[in-house]
Amino acid sequence: MAVNNSTQLDTHAPAVAMPARVGQGTAVEQSRAVAEVQAAVVVAQQVPRSVTTARTAMRESCDVLPMAERAFFRYKRGGAPVAGASVHLARELARCWGNVQYGIAELRRDDLAGESEMQAWAWDVQTNTRASNTFVVPHKRDKTGGPVALTDMRDIYENNANMGARRLREAIFSILPPWFTEEAKELCAARVEKGDGRPVVDRADDAVAAFEKLGVAQDRLEQKLGRVRARWSQYDLAQLMTVHRSISRGEVTVDDEFPRPRLSDGDALAETAAPAEAQAPARRRAPVEGRE
Repeated sequence: MAVNNSTQLDTHAPAVAMPARVGQGTAVEQSRAVAEVQAAVVVAQQVPRSVTTARTAMRESCDVLPMAERAFFRYKRGGAPVAGASVHLARELARCWGNVQYGIAELRRDDLAGESEMQAWAWDVQTNTRASNTFVVPHKRDKTGGPVALTDMRDIYENNANMGARRLREAIFSILPPWFTEEAKELCAARVEKGDGRPVVDRADDAVAAFEKLGVAQDRLEQKLGRVRARWSQYDLAQLMTVHRSISRGEVTVDDEFPRPRLSDGDALAETAAPAEAQAPARRRAPVEGRE
């Protein structure tokens, strides 16, 4: 009698446990979300955007100085500065363009693995053009000595929001016409360069005073711009204030934007020897002053 020693493998995956019932609040939210999407599509088809109106709204918004000042970002990556249009400009252009929906969602958080799975998306309801990006954000923050794990809930939230905003910016820009975005950036740059209409001398005084509060002296500003204060232009001041806002928002640090010159070996030896020589007479006088 033949004996069959083969073992039959069970190829059926175990069923995923599903909730036994859906709560009333969840059911209402699901129905509301479906109805909201359907209504957005219907409105977009019935009231399509006017490119002329959208362009006029964009020009008016980019001519407002507070908006133009927030239109650009600047931070360090791999030791090199990275600059470009900010998420604030992307959201404003989406509003001006019309019939656009966008958002950031945290799909899953794993505190044991120290990461969050997130999604950033933008959707042109009228043309049905959609951009979506699902990504994993480690609960870490880059530091000079290496990444540092985040445990505070607020730090994790802010880190997720920061990473999500970067993806959201690219998602919105990807569904907008390139000419629309480029014209907005040019208008914002021109508006920032123009400033508030005050003379360059007054704006330079304000810039120097603002950076002094951050511990940055005037000579470091001149070194960064490559010219003395008397030769600063409106564009130079616009660049400085963009850097100031990036430092204030924590995107870059003072040392990233204004690195101190490295000392040569001779300068380092002279600097370490100078304090010792200056302290020697003080030590010799100390006993005499003590007796007095």
